[in-house]
Amino acid sequence: MVHERHGKLHRNYETFVEMYAVAIDKGFRLIIENPYTQPHYLTRYFPIEPKLIDTDRTQRGDWYRKPTQYWFVNCDPKNNLILEPMIVRKRRIVNEPMASDNHIRAKERSEIAPQYAERFIKEFILEGK
Repeated sequence: MVHERHGKLHRNYETFVEMYAVAIDKGFRLIIENPYTQPHYLTRYFPIEPKLIDTDRTQRGDWYRKPTQYWFVNCDPKNNLILEPMIVRKRRIVNEPMASDNHIRAKERSEIAPQYAERFIKEFILEGK
């Protein structure tokens, strides 16, 4: 079981590195999001540091506080000030029981709240006004 898990991690890592290399080679902008926990496979083996680590996604309107890392390829994160009201959401705990089906629970945990996605785009991707 450990061997199988390591094999999946290795395949995902290879795909990540290939995607990163293609973006650099072709010159297109790419933003890669991945959970940020320690120890983490990417932080341990990938030589390029993420350009942004969001340690508390609830500050931008997500349901979860879970830390997330972002690699910006051929671009840099902006630091735009967002002066729009934010709907404060009830914070969810990553390990709280959400459904009896673990697949559904994992899917729900991995989703990004629409408000978080919109604020992230405005704050870090779009050119400021």
